[in-house]
Amino acid sequence: MKKSQSKHRILILGASGFIGNAIYKELCSYFNTYGTYNIDNKNFCSNHHFFQYNVEEDDIFEILDIVKPTIIISALRGNFSSQIIAHKHIVEYVKVNKCKIIFLSSANVFDAYSKYPSYEYDTTLSNSIYGHFKIKIENLLLRLPKTKIAILRLPMVFGAHSPRVNEIKLANSEKQPIEIFPNLVINVTSCDKVTQQIHYIINRNKYGIYHLGSTDLVHHDDFIKDIIRILELKQVSYKFVYTTNDDRYLAVLPKENLLPKHLQLTSINIIEDILNIDNH
Repeated sequence: MKKSQSKHRILILGASGFIGNAIYKELCSYFNTYGTYNIDNKNFCSNHHFFQYNVEEDDIFEILDIVKPTIIISALRGNFSSQIIAHKHIVEYVKVNKCKIIFLSSANVFDAYSKYPSYEYDTTLSNSIYGHFKIKIENLLLRLPKTKIAILRLPMVFGAHSPRVNEIKLANSEKQPIEIFPNLVINVTSCDKVTQQIHYIINRNKYGIYHLGSTDLVHHDDFIKDIIRILELKQVSYKFVYTTNDDRYLAVLPKENLLPKHLQLTSINIIEDILNIDNH
């Protein structure tokens, strides 16, 4: 283990969620890693590296004072207004302490641009409440010194045990139609790849804006149908959702801040991962 690694004290906000917990599992063997959880769960309650935290009721400063993190990873979910207040407090902490924040953002910060994919330093613009919320937090963080922030914009996250794949299986088992968007052009990622990318960003002390999506683009309906084929689901029905007559892009492609080849992925890699795990 590199000596520099062991110095880090990492606090993952939202470490009980799907992505947050995967990040915790990736990092906890290498760093002094802590996390927050919201709902009572004996697995988290008994782990002294986990703190119960309700973003609507609790003050994040209390946990920051106890953990004294050198890196905060924000994978929080919950009430948007409460999250904005929490991130204002985090910014205050990061400003005056030897600390950096890694924020998980979303492709939705560009959802007003439908004619083309988006790159790291394109101007953000959103038509959705969720996209507006992510932009607001990004703008808060961008006031910090540039070496103290890493903004990671994620497209749709798939993978063998991801909520999106589980929803497809559940809908099929309950004979519900699976929603597909034939005109939506996206790029995608997997939880496993995101955790490896975050590990690399921490190890190499990277900062700035990163687009952690696949290097290729796919139509949403084609990609979902590929997943269904790999899962060998039978008697599948679809609900076709058309938001426009033309192709609409919701994709975050990397251009400026490229990660090493082994940390890049294509949509086919995700299909292969689902196939491999499903076959075991």
